[in-house]
Amino acid sequence: MRLRALLDTDALGLRLLGGEDELDRTVQGVMTTDLRDPSRYLAGGELVLTGLAWRRDAEDSEPFVRTLAGAGVAGVAAGTAEFGYVPEDLVVACARHRMPLFAVHESVAFATITEHVVRQVSGERAGDLAAVVDRHRRLMTSGPTGGGPDVVLDLLRSDLDLRAWVLSPAGRLIAGPKAAGPELPPEVCARLAAEHLSAARVGRHTPHRVLIGPATYSLFPVRGGGRSAQGSRDVRESVLSDWLLAVEADAGDWPEERLDLLQGVTQLIAVERDRREAARTVRRRLAQEILELVQTGAAPAEMAARLRVAAPVLLPGLGAAPHWQVVVARVEWEDGTVDGGQAARSLLEEILVDPLAAGAEPSDRIAVAHTGDEAVALVPLPAVPGGDGTETGIVADTLLESVRDPLSAGLNDDGRLTLGVSAAVHSAEGLRGALEEARHARRVAAARPGRVCAAGHQELASHVLLLPFVPDDVRRAFTARLLDPLRDYDRRHRAELIPTLEAFLDCDGSWTRCASRLHLHVNTLRYRVGRIEQLTSRDLSRLEDKLDFFLALRMS
Repeated sequence: MRLRALLDTDALGLRLLGGEDELDRTVQGVMTTDLRDPSRYLAGGELVLTGLAWRRDAEDSEPFVRTLAGAGVAGVAAGTAEFGYVPEDLVVACARHRMPLFAVHESVAFATITEHVVRQVSGERAGDLAAVVDRHRRLMTSGPTGGGPDVVLDLLRSDLDLRAWVLSPAGRLIAGPKAAGPELPPEVCARLAAEHLSAARVGRHTPHRVLIGPATYSLFPVRGGGRSAQGSRDVRESVLSDWLLAVEADAGDWPEERLDLLQGVTQLIAVERDRREAARTVRRRLAQEILELVQTGAAPAEMAARLRVAAPVLLPGLGAAPHWQVVVARVEWEDGTVDGGQAARSLLEEILVDPLAAGAEPSDRIAVAHTGDEAVALVPLPAVPGGDGTETGIVADTLLESVRDPLSAGLNDDGRLTLGVSAAVHSAEGLRGALEEARHARRVAAARPGRVCAAGHQELASHVLLLPFVPDDVRRAFTARLLDPLRDYDRRHRAELIPTLEAFLDCDGSWTRCASRLHLHVNTLRYRVGRIEQLTSRDLSRLEDKLDFFLALRMS
């Protein structure tokens, strides 16, 4: 706003005492001070409000005004409550430094002037920002990229003093203002993503507001594909793939103009997301071709040739990939009405990126195909100097830990995500085995409880590989035959035979260690084990019977 506009509002009680030729100066803020030297708190462009408590005699006005002029202040408004008038020495000093001077009637509070200026300045900045956002949108939709989400987030920071970040549904930081201070901690990102997904699943009105510690965040969905708020037929089709904009502010009392501006920002970010989505087409096609070659049993030489084509695309500038890993994912909804294949593909493209890596570009090194409700990711592993290439591989437990909480919120109580991770292979011949290994690992994960589960190739060398493939009726019959007699006895006598059996097997049949763990006398433990053997007609000194009990407990 211009200084001249202050005189047009009678409620402010301002009277011009000098500087009429400078009234076209722009006011960028307001500051109230009675310090003799407030320069350290001035950034330039302020309207300075002062009650004149700093003035002890006429000599004080000159240095005070000289300081304000040096800091680039737009103008001075002096209250009349201290002296009943504005001293002439202050008027002279302001004229000497070409500083516009206003007198504030004693009946007008400085807070009234401050509120008016802040409201006007914020409104104008929002208008300026909206114009920039609109220009940026046109640039991005009609030509090369205009700088990505970071540019508009920097505008929010500089023009509206709003810190904002773009996050993935798994809680990874994609973009943020470059000069916003410390970045959001990973645990805060994960919490914001979880809150957003939970709100989206139950259909809460946006923006969602979240209180984390002393800070309030407002969450706006970034919907891709040009969809409107009601554009998707089923929220489950997109909830696990849409980005979100997290603004550190409480948007509950924002005017419609500011909310509209933030919606425009999300639309602009969605343009960039769609652009990057389109850029993945080549990588997806490569992955689909390789997957088809692997599944049809193509010759190793043909697959090797295809990998040589894929490596430069997925690892630009890094040469050929010495190792590859395969990750398989499946998203399943209980009612079966929503196809989970594309959601699984989008999730793999997101969650296989290091959650601490900012930006969307790291996902360019992953090729993901989907067939039916299953997605398959081909992950190249660049060489590690002095290593065998496997040090950079994906570990199922680490992958699970980084995404479980946010994605569980998005899956709510009617969806599941299961993941399987293969070992690294170093040739085309190994890809078929890696694919089968990842699929087996995913089935192992599917046999576990929880909305998001993962298993790695390390687990396929033990009995857990076999358990998911045992038919349900066989599992029930096997566990009932061995464990039901013990459960019935425990219900009638509170004998705790099942916990005793678990502890005995966990202690490898050691009487002393098991008795110590259960805080029992060894004779009491022997009595309980004897009762278990009597009820089941089994002998816990025999390896075969120990193994049967162990598997029954695992399957129950």
